Amino acid sequence: MPEVTKIQRVQPAGGRRLAITFTDGARGVHDLAWLFEKSGPMLEPLREQTFFERVFLERGARTGPNGVERSPWNVRERMEAAGELAAAGVAAE
Repeated sequence: MPEVTKIQRVQPAGGRRLAITFTDGARGVHDLAWLFEKSGPMLEPLREQTFFERVFLERGARTGPNGVERSPWNVRERMEAAGELAAAGVAAE
């Protein structure tokens, strides 16, 4: 069975963007503005920039300080669809 690609590193990149690196070396800057078009009690705290920037990794998934989590495959799929993902060895924008 092939190894599942996980997120290796995540860092705030200004605004509602996160710089993300996957375990296979693919990387890019993911704009999460789409997330804030939604509402709900779990998303409201993330509207505060300093709270949003406290993002961390848990078991290879991007996780917010209030437990809001996105699976690595979902993040990667969104990044690919938005043209935000560069393959390993290719400069990310």
